[in-house]
Amino acid sequence: MLKGKKVVILFCIVLTVVGSVTSCKKGKKRRSLLPDSSIYSSQNFADILLDSNVVNKFFTTVSTEDTIREEVKEFYSRRYYQSAWFNKDGISNAAQNFHSQLKNYTYDFADSSFQNVELDNLIASAESDEKDFLKRKAEVQRLELLLTTTFFNYAIKAYGGITKNPLDLEWFIPRKKKNYQSLLDSLVSMDQGVKVREPVNVYYLRLKEKLRIYRNIERKGGWPKVITAKKQLAVGDRDTSILAAKQNLFITGDFSIKDTSLTFTDSLRSAVVRFQKRMGLKESGKIDVATLKEMNQPVQFRINQIMLNMERLRWVPEELEKDHLLINIPEYMLHVFENGKQAWQMNVVVGKTASQTTIFKGNLSTIVLNPYWNIPQSIIRNEILPQLQRGTGYLTRNNMEVLSGNKVINPSSVDWSAYSKNVPYIIRQKPGDKNSLGKMKFLFPNSYNIYLHDTPSKGHFGDSKRAFSHGCIRLSDPKKLAFYLLRNNGEWNQEKVNEVLETDKETGIKVSPTIPVYIVYFTSWVDTSGKINFRNDLYGLDAKLSAEIFGQ
Repeated sequence: MLKGKKVVILFCIVLTVVGSVTSCKKGKKRRSLLPDSSIYSSQNFADILLDSNVVNKFFTTVSTEDTIREEVKEFYSRRYYQSAWFNKDGISNAAQNFHSQLKNYTYDFADSSFQNVELDNLIASAESDEKDFLKRKAEVQRLELLLTTTFFNYAIKAYGGITKNPLDLEWFIPRKKKNYQSLLDSLVSMDQGVKVREPVNVYYLRLKEKLRIYRNIERKGGWPKVITAKKQLAVGDRDTSILAAKQNLFITGDFSIKDTSLTFTDSLRSAVVRFQKRMGLKESGKIDVATLKEMNQPVQFRINQIMLNMERLRWVPEELEKDHLLINIPEYMLHVFENGKQAWQMNVVVGKTASQTTIFKGNLSTIVLNPYWNIPQSIIRNEILPQLQRGTGYLTRNNMEVLSGNKVINPSSVDWSAYSKNVPYIIRQKPGDKNSLGKMKFLFPNSYNIYLHDTPSKGHFGDSKRAFSHGCIRLSDPKKLAFYLLRNNGEWNQEKVNEVLETDKETGIKVSPTIPVYIVYFTSWVDTSGKINFRNDLYGLDAKLSAEIFGQ
C-alpha cells in the first residue's frame, strides 16, 4: 500500500516538473494534466485499471477525430488510468444514465449519429450479469473506452453545437469554451439519483422540453390544415374549416375545449388571440390570411425552427449577467432583466433587410440627451447627396449642417456635383424635435455603429412587423429606459432629465455601472409564461443555418 502511494506521489512530482518546464516554452498551450483533487482521490477511484497502451490500441480500431482522441487520453491521464464507468460491483449508474441520455437525444432530435449497436450490446451484457462481465477484461475495457469516446463526441455536438463558426452566420456574440473534461468528471462522480447539470442556459432547456412535445405531435400525425375560401373567419361565422381550426389549436394547446361544432365561438376567438400572440401577429381574434398561414405551417417546420434556435442557444453563455438588456430582432422587442428576471419590455423598430441590425454584445455606458445625428456615409451617398446636387435647401429644411473637420462651413461653398461616392465632409442633424434620433440616444461602443435611440416617428411601433430603420434600434419609450438606467443616480433624477430635454443642448450622462446589451436573433423561444413563440425569418438567417445543419 505504501509503495503505491509513493508511486502516485512520484507521478505527481514528475507532472509538476514537466509542467513547469514546458510552461516556459513558446507555442501552443496545453491544459494541465493534474487531477482535480476535489473529484479524484484514493477514496473514489475505481478498482479497474487501464493503461496508455490499452487506450492507444483502442483507437486503432475506432475512427474518431484527433480532438476526441486527445480528450480521452487527457481524461484517463488525470485519473491515473482508472475506470470511470465501472466499480467493483459492475457497471456504474453513471454509465446507465449516460446511455439513457443518448437514447433521449436520438428521440428528441431524430439524430441517429450516436446509435452504436456494439455499445448497446455491451451495456446490455454488463447489466444482465455484472459479476460475470467484470471477469471479461477485454470487454470491460472496450465498453469503458467506447463510453468515454462517445461522451466527448456527444458533449461537443449536444452542448457546443453543430456549427463550427457562427461568425459565418452573422453572429458576433463571443462564445465561451466549454470544459467537457469537468463535465465528465461530474457525471461519473455523481451519486445515484442526482441529475448532472447540463452546460447550457435555461432558454435551451425550455426549448428542449417543447421539442419533445412537438416530436410527440409529429408522431401522432401533426395537426390538420385549415382550408377556407373566405378571406377571414370571425365570431358567428359557420364554415367547415372552423372544425379544422379548433382541432389545430387544440393540438397546439391554444384551444382547451373539445368542440366539434362548425361555429366560430367566443372561446375559439380567445384561442386565436393566444395563437396570434405566440406568433407575433396582430391580436384581432380573427382567422385572417396571416394567421391562416402560420396555422398551416406543418409540425416539421416548427420542429426545425426549434432545433435551429437550440443551436443558436448553444452559442450563448450558460449564465447571462443578472442585469442586462436583450433585444430580439425577429421579435422587435427589448427585454429588461433585473436580478436574473425579466422586469419589463418594450416594442422596438430594427433594421430593414437592406440594412440589417447586427447581432452582437455591448455594454451600455452613456445616455445622450438632445443628440446630434452624425449621418453615416451610406445615407449621405445614397439619400442626401442626390438632394444636395439639386440645391442645399434640403439641409435647411431638415435642420442639418456641414462640418469640415470640427468647423461648421457654408454648404453652398461645396461643389456637391464633384462627389459620387464618399463625401469628405461630416453632415449632421442638429438637436431638436425633428432630429431622427429624437430627444435621446443610448451608446454602447461597438464597431458596427449600432445604438438605441428615440424617434420623432412614432407610427410604426404598433405594427406587427417593425423592420424600418437603417440598422440602429428605435425605442417606443426611451424615457422609461433612461429613467430606469438612472434610477440609482442621485445627480440625475427625472426632473433634471426633463429640464434638459426641454432645451436643445446636447448633454451626455454616464451610466455606472455599465449594463450589458445583447442583440440576438431568435425565431423560436419560450416566454416567461411558458408559451412557445415563433417568428418569421426576417433576415434569412434561419435559411442559412438550416442549410448548414439539415442540408436544406
